Amino acid sequence: MSKRRIGVLVMSYGTPVSLDQVEAYYTHIRRGHPPTAEQLHELTSRYEAIVGGFFPLRENTNKQVQGLQETLNREHPELEFVCYQGLKHAQPYVEDGVEQMVKDGITEAVGVVLAPHYSVMSVGGYVKRAKDKAQELGLGIEFVLSYHEHPKLLEALSDRVERALTKFDGVDRKEIRVIFTAHSLPEKILEMKDPYPDQLLATSKAIAERVGITNWQFGWQSAGQTAMPWLGPDILDVLQTIRKEEGVANVLLCPIGFVSDHLEVLYDIDIEAQALAQELGLHLERTESLNTDPLYMETLSDVVYHKWAEKANQS
Repeated sequence: MSKRRIGVLVMSYGTPVSLDQVEAYYTHIRRGHPPTAEQLHELTSRYEAIVGGFFPLRENTNKQVQGLQETLNREHPELEFVCYQGLKHAQPYVEDGVEQMVKDGITEAVGVVLAPHYSVMSVGGYVKRAKDKAQELGLGIEFVLSYHEHPKLLEALSDRVERALTKFDGVDRKEIRVIFTAHSLPEKILEMKDPYPDQLLATSKAIAERVGITNWQFGWQSAGQTAMPWLGPDILDVLQTIRKEEGVANVLLCPIGFVSDHLEVLYDIDIEAQALAQELGLHLERTESLNTDPLYMETLSDVVYHKWAEKANQS
């Protein structure tokens, strides 16, 4: 007897595969408006700065999708889970992933985003695109909206903080300022009572409690360059403030809003923030990214399976 097949649409931001694709990628982000030569040069040079232009996000995402599929099928051998990618700004787009499922004869599916915290402007956007395409093609699909307090996710992040704290040789742990970060979003989400900031704080508090740290705060990073204000304070401003006004000398950045090594981690933190830290005389370290950590794969497997089971039990 053949196993029941469930499609899993794994959604993420996407990245160009090579330097010659940066312009098309940036144009898509800008809703069809090509970047100026100056903007294109700035973004391309950032990619060139991280390991000579190698694009780690695409490879990391491929491995995460593969890892999730293997974990789901290992944990639930009575079912067959098939994972598909759906990217926001690169191929295969979210809609392509949904279309491929239908072509492959999938009739029930779950969508999950490689981002633990929900915002209508981030996860909500992925869900809307996938839902619209699924409705058009008659595919039944359920969505995981957030998993920011999943015990295995918190365990994986807490382990990373514990390990990173050991990099400050001879420094009392109480003297190390831990700063949790995530991608900034336009400030207007606050008027919309969007759960994003609260979910990020909940994750931060849970990790701080598990690790037993009280010297911590939250900062935003990687804000877009638009006329509208974005959530702050920006991490670069935070570093200046805590060094100059509070005399902090040791900082551990924990980018909990990101689940893999990509531009916002490898450039915005490892190059930009690190350069500022050196200028300020700060010892700055960051926690390792989750990438394909088994605990992260198990978190995703768990939330996907439970979302599917919830629907299956109703029908």
